[in-house]
Amino acid sequence: MFENLSDKLDRAFKLLKGQGKISEINIAETLKEVRKALLDADVNYKVAKQFTDTVKEKALGRDVLLSVSPGQLMVKIVHEELTSLMGGDATDINLKANPSIILMSGLQGSGKTTLSGKLAHLLKTKRGRQVMLVACDVYRPAAIDQLHVLGEQIGVEVYSERENKNPVSIAKNAIEKAKSQGINTIIIDTAGRLAIDGEMMDEIARLKEFLNPQETLFVVDAMTGQDAVNTAKAFNDRINFDGVVLTKLDGDTRGGAALSIKSIVNKPIKFVGTGEKMEALDVFYPSRMSDRILGMGDIVSLVERAQEQFDAKEAAELQKKIAKNQFNLNDFLGQLQQIKKMGNIKDLMGMIPGMGKAMKDVDIDNDSFKHIEAIIQSMINEERERPDLLNGARRKRIASGSGTTIQEVNKLLKQFEDMRKMMKMFTSGNAQKMMRNMPVRK
Repeated sequence: MFENLSDKLDRAFKLLKGQGKISEINIAETLKEVRKALLDADVNYKVAKQFTDTVKEKALGRDVLLSVSPGQLMVKIVHEELTSLMGGDATDINLKANPSIILMSGLQGSGKTTLSGKLAHLLKTKRGRQVMLVACDVYRPAAIDQLHVLGEQIGVEVYSERENKNPVSIAKNAIEKAKSQGINTIIIDTAGRLAIDGEMMDEIARLKEFLNPQETLFVVDAMTGQDAVNTAKAFNDRINFDGVVLTKLDGDTRGGAALSIKSIVNKPIKFVGTGEKMEALDVFYPSRMSDRILGMGDIVSLVERAQEQFDAKEAAELQKKIAKNQFNLNDFLGQLQQIKKMGNIKDLMGMIPGMGKAMKDVDIDNDSFKHIEAIIQSMINEERERPDLLNGARRKRIASGSGTTIQEVNKLLKQFEDMRKMMKMFTSGNAQKMMRNMPVRK
């Protein structure tokens, strides 16, 4: 995500030379490269020009502290402006009414139906809402089927009327049923088209007028770049939506939509889709996104994802096992599976400061753990709990059962044992003692 933009901005900052002050002379080449990086990322030309003009105005004459280089000061200013460009603060959705109605809009292929399921899952699991999904795409039977599959997957009721071709009537009946069941959140999936047309706009406008929803969200594929911004403007001019959801932000996106859309339509990005799983929907934080674009990582989001997957009580029990050197391969397998639930592995690595650049050319995905899982799952439970039982014959059997080699089995077991020793050292207090005894540099 934003890898090319991050690299180009990093090169631009390295061009800034000189000490004492940022001047029009030493800033010119840097800003030229910043503007070029934004345009290459498919940012709207007017937005890119306004951005660099603002950065220049704020940077000129700014005193540079002795402990800060001009390049570092420029990074700070660009970070502030990127955050402002994308909306400043995170914007929550309106859920004050009972029931709260959320109307989804967007073109066909933007991921609108899947996004409806992800949003229902997020509101149910993280906000404690009782959610109903409503199928108002009357033109694509597959969309209705897809919504029912998603609803079953996340444990949310789906309302549909396959023979009814009037979306307003379907929505009205769904709301009445939701009220009778005490459901407090209704998400309405609507029809999309391959392109903007009058009929499509009339239908979504009629739905909005009838429903008077608390929240109208425009769903757009981030990989379409500047086209996404143009489509957002057309929809906003007609239905005046409340916020944007960017899907496929985990793909090979250049970032132009995320950086331009707020300036063009003056509506906040509220959520971003970061993967295919139902859990892969995040609240959009402009400041955190700026951190990632500038290679600073996103530790806060990483910790939040970890907290969602790791139970505090289980973690305490695990720490006791580590301290007693009882951490076994069952525990290790459980930890791997929880890490996978947090999202795409390469995306997670990018949240660690400095790791984004280091892992840029490394091909990592969740399948990287498959051979490890296969080896451990080929063991009997006694072997997982007592790895010291794994003699040559057992290792040969495990390699055969997992479709790997004895060398791979040996390598995993050695890495596991090294990790177990390291974990025990850090929980035994030895590491803290070593740190306290280290000489302090004056």
